[in-house]
Amino acid sequence: MVGEKLALLAIFAHPDDETFRPGGTLALLARNGVKVHVLTATRGQAGSGGDPPLCEAKDLPAVRERELRCACAALGLEPPRLFDYEDGHLSDANPDTITATVLDWAVVVHPQVLLTFGEDGLSGHPDHIAIGRCACQAYAADEQIAALYTLAVPRSVAEQLEMRQVHPVPDEKIALRVDVSTAWEAKHAAMACHATQRSTTPLLNADEGRQHLFFGREFFVLTACRTPESDFMPDLLKDYRL
Repeated sequence: MVGEKLALLAIFAHPDDETFRPGGTLALLARNGVKVHVLTATRGQAGSGGDPPLCEAKDLPAVRERELRCACAALGLEPPRLFDYEDGHLSDANPDTITATVLDWAVVVHPQVLLTFGEDGLSGHPDHIAIGRCACQAYAADEQIAALYTLAVPRSVAEQLEMRQVHPVPDEKIALRVDVSTAWEAKHAAMACHATQRSTTPLLNADEGRQHLFFGREFFVLTACRTPESDFMPDLLKDYRL
């Protein structure tokens, strides 16, 4: 990897997907010279506008785009790329078209690593599942991409925090366990950017210790890897691994 331009393409469904689970890790990678690109399929128009509402429903797509751009800047990532698929109906869109969109963007940014949702979408959200499948198809089609990682919560963490809204994976499936405490301020600032989503994230109202237990540790499954020598994740994150 000496002299190689390192890039990661994170492929998600909604503004905020890039922050609440993987944001600290993405910030650490960016600090270590990786160009971290975020592709977001929808503008989150079916999501919360806040409680109490921070905007009118018609303005929510624009507000959430601003929140996404704010969060990416706080994490030190490249400006995000958004597409206009309908929030809540991503599974109804043509998957071949979405996959082609991902592949077109991969040609532009030349990522060695893709990051997305696993087959259960982490929470079972149909949009998460749909975009994860398309990202997997893009990985299979582009032999220049070294590795595919997916977001995860290990079963032990889900049980410790009594989390019912996530689909945990067996602990032994976790390939990367990252302590993001050194990126906590950046991640906290990015979470604050997503102000409309605060009311839908109960752990943001928990005490700091409980927040750190969830948001301060990030976990990833290595779903596929064709060229381990070009997978920079284990090496660049070795000082932050749990």
